[in-house]
Amino acid sequence: MKLIGIEEHYLTAEVREAWNAIDLASADPCVSIHSGELERRLLDLADRRIALMDETGLDVQVLSLTTPALHDLGLESVGLARSANDAVAEAVARRPDRLQALATLPVAMPDEAALELERCVRTLGFKGAILCGRVGHRNLDHPELRPVFESAAALKVPLLLHPRTPAPEVRSAYYSGFSVEVDAVFAMFGLGWHYDAGIQFLRLVLSGTFDRLPGLQVILGHWGEVVLFYAERLAALDRFSGLNHPIATYLRRNLYVTASGMFLPDYLARAAAIVGADRLLFSTDFPYQYRPGGDARRFLADCGLDETDQAAFVYGNWVRLTEGDPATSNRGQN
Repeated sequence: MKLIGIEEHYLTAEVREAWNAIDLASADPCVSIHSGELERRLLDLADRRIALMDETGLDVQVLSLTTPALHDLGLESVGLARSANDAVAEAVARRPDRLQALATLPVAMPDEAALELERCVRTLGFKGAILCGRVGHRNLDHPELRPVFESAAALKVPLLLHPRTPAPEVRSAYYSGFSVEVDAVFAMFGLGWHYDAGIQFLRLVLSGTFDRLPGLQVILGHWGEVVLFYAERLAALDRFSGLNHPIATYLRRNLYVTASGMFLPDYLARAAAIVGADRLLFSTDFPYQYRPGGDARRFLADCGLDETDQAAFVYGNWVRLTEGDPATSNRGQN
């Protein structure tokens, strides 16, 4: 059974240098964790990456630039995005049997970002794009960012909403008061990242994005970034939102959910109950969640899905989403 990991990350030296040039680490502590062995794995787009894929049991990685991507950069992000996408396209061309890609976008320049997404999809063969939460001080539902979502909808490609560190004022209010290290982890992969990504998705829902663009498909990692598990409480918003549909409809019509290396059968079962087994996607969140010992394949043996739903989870749903009609639900087809 072919395993396709759809949230697998990389970094380029050029992007890292751009982060350093604006001292982004002082505003976002996640910049500092991209060092040592983690950075080496992110920078490698060749044999060493493939060897680690083989070890964990992953057949295909869908590559995406790691957080915070280009969201805090201005005009210079246009050239950086193009350069990063071209580099990844070359890596995919060398190993098309093992690698696919999501576009990196210069989201601070929304019109240029929409054009870059079109180039990546139509010319480079990319499968969609990744967004990393806020763009500067703008949430993803900001009207100025609409060209990005309109482009994705027109191209019929998904957008992966990846976590990023909450804004400094949010970190100060909710994720501070301990040691520097604990504060940083609490605000990042300890919890803050995931609330931030889930809230960005909910803002898209509540702003009417999916009413304007009913075919738009969005992916959340980490089994729905926390808020998915509060679907029952979110339903209370239906009385006040003024949306065309209940929130539950958008969860089952516009959202796909991926594992991000959190290999927990009970999380999988809960996510399937909310969005449907035809909207589950597999991922290992390389290199952040990389663990030796055939981790990816071992999870499938105990995940609780029958053979048909397993096939859909690990490759069929992704193939259908990126090569077929994302509004259909013919589970396990490829």
